[in-house]
Amino acid sequence: MSTSYSLQDICTQTRRDIVRMVHAVQSGHPGGSLGCTEFLVGLYNKVMTHNSAQFSMNGTNEDLFFLSNGHISPVFYSVLARNGYFPIAELATFRKLNTRLQGHPTTHEHLPGVRMASGSLGQGLSCAIGAAVTKKLNKDNSTIYTLHGDGELQEGQIWEAAMYAAAKGIDNIIATIDLNGKQIDGPTDVVLNMGSIPAKFLAFGWEVVELLEGNNVDAVVDTLKHAKTLLGKGKPVVIIMHTEMGNGVDYMMGTHKWHGSPPNTEQLHAALAQNTETLGDY
Repeated sequence: MSTSYSLQDICTQTRRDIVRMVHAVQSGHPGGSLGCTEFLVGLYNKVMTHNSAQFSMNGTNEDLFFLSNGHISPVFYSVLARNGYFPIAELATFRKLNTRLQGHPTTHEHLPGVRMASGSLGQGLSCAIGAAVTKKLNKDNSTIYTLHGDGELQEGQIWEAAMYAAAKGIDNIIATIDLNGKQIDGPTDVVLNMGSIPAKFLAFGWEVVELLEGNNVDAVVDTLKHAKTLLGKGKPVVIIMHTEMGNGVDYMMGTHKWHGSPPNTEQLHAALAQNTETLGDY
């Protein structure tokens, strides 16, 4: 992404991409995508070492990112496209038949930037730990990053992976939990109250960092950089990132109903009016 644009400019355009993509096909998940915009923009534009021009599945000597909560593919695709992994114009093919931008990222479409299919929740941490172990075996000092939804933590596989990573000293991985308190069926503490997420990761032997301003892109970048200083000390690192689902579009905030619901045309225009164009729509 061109350095002439501020991170906030990129976040604004990413939000425009998200709402336009899900509106065009009347399908997709805008809520979590909007809430995680600052995280992915900050990660890809300021923190990760990656090479979009020479993408390979191996990612040797590059930092790798694994999106576990794959339903927020709109934000992932926007960030990948605007970092040069594939043409920005391809965002217009989102969720259409026989295209590379399916509702959940997959690998058989060979979309640059995607190293793991993430349709089923709960699997991303296990896959990322495998990549982290591979990095260690290959004496590759790069970092593995993951993103997970808080509702996803209701999956048992997450905790098996968390236990393994701590027990085996996998200390080249930074997992981030999008703690917005909402999932498709309602508030997470109503659907299945999980208690204190930070306390659980501490009990499982992880180094825990809390990010209270997950929708502040500068705070996201600072926290990711701080988390990286904690690597290599025998413990995996997790960031508990507090966000607002639907952030940046006023009528989508404060409710779970936009987890997987697209806006109609009037609602689209209202969303775009709150996020005025900066980089240019596709």
